[in-house]
Amino acid sequence: MQLDLNLLAALDALLEEGSVAGAAERLHVTAPAMSRSLGRIRRTTGDQILVRTGRTMAPTPYAIAVREQVHELLQQVHGVLAPSRELDLTTLERTFTLRWHDSLVALSGPALLAAVRKQAPGVRLRFIAESSIDTPELQRGEVDLEANANRPTAPDIRVDRVAETQHVIVARQDHPLTRAKAVTAAQYAAAEHITVSRRGRLGNALDDALARLGLTRRVVATAPTESTAFEFVRGSDLLVTAPESTTRATATALGLALLPLPFELPSAAVYLSWHQRYDTDPAHVWLRDLARTALAPLTDSHLRESQEHPSGRTSR
Repeated sequence: MQLDLNLLAALDALLEEGSVAGAAERLHVTAPAMSRSLGRIRRTTGDQILVRTGRTMAPTPYAIAVREQVHELLQQVHGVLAPSRELDLTTLERTFTLRWHDSLVALSGPALLAAVRKQAPGVRLRFIAESSIDTPELQRGEVDLEANANRPTAPDIRVDRVAETQHVIVARQDHPLTRAKAVTAAQYAAAEHITVSRRGRLGNALDDALARLGLTRRVVATAPTESTAFEFVRGSDLLVTAPESTTRATATALGLALLPLPFELPSAAVYLSWHQRYDTDPAHVWLRDLARTALAPLTDSHLRESQEHPSGRTSR
């Protein structure tokens, strides 16, 4: 049997108003149209629904018995086909899974969690480690939000570029290059390097940039994270090149030196990614906004402002 949901709305109106004219006015249709709907309802249910008693109409026992059920069903249909976009953060209970680069978790994770806890205490965040291989968790709905330097190309993945920063050279404080007045590209290439790659890749965009200058560098090792690479750098003459925003705080705390890169290299970007199924999900939209705010300070302009005005006040 094919069901017409319009009949459910008509039945609800007829039972609430107790007349064809009243139901027609309520649903903004003509009285003849409502009469035709009543006829279809009678044929479908095998019941008269409303019967004339003098000048008025009265519901049948069947109509009285199903009145509340019909109204509840109609509300459920409205909830499915026209869901409310209002979000009550005070009562929201949900767990979000976030796969962020480890340095982004360390730098921006605490600010995001603090904002979430303040606005929606019933929400929990699961930060999970990045994988060394391409994984489809975003597409499968197992990860709600990614943040890293990779820009997904799948058509069903949404991407926002939320921050960007320049690369810097990280070396131990007494490294020979720290004594140079200005590091040259040739000096940089002549040094030994360690790269940061969760997949163990020895080469990256730096090698392409050096090749355009007719130079090559020697990469002797890779490390899965920046913090691990810094430990190698602390006790050797190795150099590691990394984004300034995710490097400065940790490198400074470890007593390492930061040197400017002596050749042009595209800035390192931070991308926020999610599956399109969450485009209009109010809770996900709210979380994405908070994530953008938490990650924005990683942009170089924010870094410079915080270094020039550590108190947050504008100098005069």
